[in-house]
Amino acid sequence: MPSSSPRPLAVVGGGIGGLAAALAAARAGRTVTLVERAAQFGEIGAGLQLAPNASLALDELGVLADVQRNAVMPPRLVMMDAVSGTEVSSLDLRSSAYTERFRHPYMVTHRTDLHAALLAACRAEPLITLCTGLTVIHAEQDNDHVRLFFEEQDEALLADAVIAADGLHSRLRRALTGEGDPVCSRYVAFRGAIPTERMTGRMSQAAADEAVMVWAGPAMHLVQYPVRRGELYNQVAVFRSDSYTLDSDDWGTEAELEQRFAGACDAVRDALPLVARDRRWPLYDRPPLKQWAYGRIALLGDAAHPMLQYLAQGACQALEDATALGRALREQPDASDAFTAYAARRTERAGRIQTSAHLFGDLCHLEGMGATMRNLALAHRSPADFDDIAWVWIPAPDTVAAPATATAASIGAPA
Repeated sequence: MPSSSPRPLAVVGGGIGGLAAALAAARAGRTVTLVERAAQFGEIGAGLQLAPNASLALDELGVLADVQRNAVMPPRLVMMDAVSGTEVSSLDLRSSAYTERFRHPYMVTHRTDLHAALLAACRAEPLITLCTGLTVIHAEQDNDHVRLFFEEQDEALLADAVIAADGLHSRLRRALTGEGDPVCSRYVAFRGAIPTERMTGRMSQAAADEAVMVWAGPAMHLVQYPVRRGELYNQVAVFRSDSYTLDSDDWGTEAELEQRFAGACDAVRDALPLVARDRRWPLYDRPPLKQWAYGRIALLGDAAHPMLQYLAQGACQALEDATALGRALREQPDASDAFTAYAARRTERAGRIQTSAHLFGDLCHLEGMGATMRNLALAHRSPADFDDIAWVWIPAPDTVAAPATATAASIGAPA
């Protein structure tokens, strides 16, 4: 049901979550103004995995076909032992067990390709106004509206309500909750995508197979998969830094990267020189937040539930947020009521995935006897056994409950 308010719904943040939220709100009949602090829209990073819950959300938003055009549908998710080089377990994404249970595809894509598809859809939507170069520094709300103030101009934006999709370091979340900085995991990632034509030998064969490969090792892992129609090969090397200190940025260096992966098998060592080194990405999250809606302001995406990447659900959960928001806006004419309904549908599930991502990170990074026991436990699992991961990949309330501990089903995850 469209709102009767003449004021727009404002979305703060032009990333994947913000664009998806704007699109969902417009599809629900709301007029939307999206403000982005950068001078132009864009997305940084490399590849990302879109599990079937994300594909379902993209389908609901009407952009699945656009994303699929540039994505790759991998045949398998494979966990390898990064030290021995042996296969630990896998999931078959082309089996009838997968297609009958999940229906929507598992895709891998370049982050910029997903962002571009959402941006194009927003630009084509007459109910959405996109604004760049505006940094929100303050918000004031009453029972009827929210006023947003910007660093770059004196004129404020009067909005019916506000969706804060301004990321990990969300100013609006900090103002609403009084929280401090995000929590550093002491892990860091080096990542990037390179032309597939640069692949040789074993890496060339891996790229041709199109599987998502997760090489799990002691306090480190490497993830590999093709993106952009197979033209690029995405690689992410993640490791724990032993030199981390809260008051220094001199940790997680290239030298530590080489040292941490020194004991890896030949396949991993061969791949390491081709991992992008131009930027390092410290990995942060926050504890699950029970309250996402604050009157006429609500949180979405990383502003609501920043999570470690070990279940590859960061973007997926932001897309789920957007579609849940759209449904709530259709059902509730008043935005504050819609926000309350949206948060009630999303907080528990997203928080559970945040917590489970930690558990799978622990499982992935075991060493010694712990790694041996993990490998033995996973060795006899069927590639068609999706029971443990179904609760993540199917966002319906009647799916199986979350497992109490990380299990084999999480194998296809670290991004």
